[in-house]
Amino acid sequence: MKTFRTTTLFLFLSLSLNLMFGQNPKMDGYLFAYFEGKGDGDQQEQVRFAVSDDAIHWKALNGNKPIVSSAEISSTGGVRDPHILRGGKKDGFYMVATDMYTRKNGWDYNPGIVLMHSDDLINWKSSAINLEETYPEKFKNNKWVWAPQTFYDTKKKKYLVYFTVRSYDNLKLDFYAAYANKDFTAFESTPKLLYSAKDGAIDGDIIFKDGLYHLFYKGNTKDENGKEIQNGIKQATSKKLLGPYEERFDYLDAYADQNTTVEGSSVFKLNNKDEYILMYDLYSSGRYEFQRSTDLYNFTTETESFTKDFFPRHGSVISITKEEAKRLNATWGGVPQALLTEADGTFPFQSTGNPIITHKYTADPAALVENDTLWLFTGHDYEGGQKGYKMKDWLVFSTTDTQNWTEHPVPLKITDFTWATSGDAYAGHVAKRNGKYYWYISTNWNGIGVAVADQPQGPYKDALGKPLLTNEDCFASSHNWTCIDPAIFIDKDDQPWIFWGNGVCYYAKLKDNMIEIDGEIKKIDFEGLDFTEAPWVHEKDGTYYLTYATGFPEKIAYATANAVDGPYTYGGILNELAGNSNTNHQSIVEFKDDWYFIYHNGGIQTDGGSYSRSVCIDKLIYNEDGSLKRVQMTTEGLAPINE
Repeated sequence: MKTFRTTTLFLFLSLSLNLMFGQNPKMDGYLFAYFEGKGDGDQQEQVRFAVSDDAIHWKALNGNKPIVSSAEISSTGGVRDPHILRGGKKDGFYMVATDMYTRKNGWDYNPGIVLMHSDDLINWKSSAINLEETYPEKFKNNKWVWAPQTFYDTKKKKYLVYFTVRSYDNLKLDFYAAYANKDFTAFESTPKLLYSAKDGAIDGDIIFKDGLYHLFYKGNTKDENGKEIQNGIKQATSKKLLGPYEERFDYLDAYADQNTTVEGSSVFKLNNKDEYILMYDLYSSGRYEFQRSTDLYNFTTETESFTKDFFPRHGSVISITKEEAKRLNATWGGVPQALLTEADGTFPFQSTGNPIITHKYTADPAALVENDTLWLFTGHDYEGGQKGYKMKDWLVFSTTDTQNWTEHPVPLKITDFTWATSGDAYAGHVAKRNGKYYWYISTNWNGIGVAVADQPQGPYKDALGKPLLTNEDCFASSHNWTCIDPAIFIDKDDQPWIFWGNGVCYYAKLKDNMIEIDGEIKKIDFEGLDFTEAPWVHEKDGTYYLTYATGFPEKIAYATANAVDGPYTYGGILNELAGNSNTNHQSIVEFKDDWYFIYHNGGIQTDGGSYSRSVCIDKLIYNEDGSLKRVQMTTEGLAPINE
């Protein structure tokens, strides 16, 4: 027996408690075990994992690299057709696979199958069974031992392993089965015939429902001369696990009457729903599709496709808990956010460099430091590869060390402002005042609004029911998107100020209630100013720094003054073009004795860009004379903060 350990990651306590007390854990997601059909040929016949929260949208784990090495677990160096099963005795997980390496040995021979067991889905013990060597009398001249699967026999409390066999002496494809031994390392006895379809069968999958065992498989129809004239997914049923099975001669898949061929059928039940998925591999066209059923007899006639970032061949699916999903993510990464979100709606994640947030597209950062916590408020580009700005809500994140982050539930949406008919959730800024938190947001051409909350993570609600500022307040501008990008600064005299604008930089005082303009609206102007948008004001050692986006594509420039309202003196370029993003938008804060420059670029590839942006952080360095060193964008980002 071989033991393959991918990590020494400890088992999660909650899983152990479930096993100890016999509770049935709540299933929240799905795990797909498969092998690849594209890419490096030497890597295709390996076991891989993917995870989904809805059984339709799938994400590959481990960067779509193998989760176990075929060389470690098989006799041939390759494995195909992995089938995964949750233990029926709450005794871990079982996986079986075809011991076959077609890249090296071709299609004429494979010796047997691989048996695997795991307590935690991470660490797997394996054994290989060579059918001909182990049972020479029964399986002499064996050619194929294909697509094994495992079924837990609740009556005998044993695991039945079944698979398709073809020999050189008899080319008919029949199903054989045997019970595994207690250690799941071998068979208790010689495998026996389980089912012999009229014209042969491969890729079987047994599922139990309403007192019947349903065996789904790839079947054939042959003419009187033995020539195959049709193939597709068929079904046989039995009242007993070991048969006899009654063959149903109709085809279930939507392609049986077409030239498109399918194989690798697998059936699984959806979580918390009386509905089943029949999925199969359209191997000649590289697609993976499925049909639905509630009774396992009648299936939807229209096929549906999985969305995925990998190219699976024959595989299988089990349901998993959130704790299991977290364990998989801690080891290999890639689990969808919905399965990693805590009960309170928060999502913990780690930053490994720039961009700091890679599971969503974020833009227009605004930071607020409170005690030992850095709060990061961002816009949200809805998806990758966008061709224009699609931003419908704002997001909030927090950290105490710039490495370990928490995403909080969505605190504010553009629909929270009933007057914002543009539907655009543009850049904003959050400030604390009088024990409350005020989020100033822009809406493209509807103006600047303000929302209020009792805590930085929200939820926020519209504080005015109308805009705080509109294009009419932008007296020196003519275009309709000028009233955007608000930034708040509270000076040493406790006076709040608001800055904003596109093309012209406007500013004004705010009243103490933070929701009214106090006095005249003015504009900033000085020699060398080429203002595009994104103003931000901060102060250090009595010097006021105005940073802003300049030109297009945008760089970040800065100017300095002895008072918040100027006059300002141009200081130069602070940050160069943001790579593949036309815009740049900065936030500058001091956090735990260091200053930080927070900005966005289009750094998530392959779908990042000017409309699918990502927030990054680098240090801001002051020269001895108070001028600012040019910020160099880095991939590495920040080193951990030592407490």
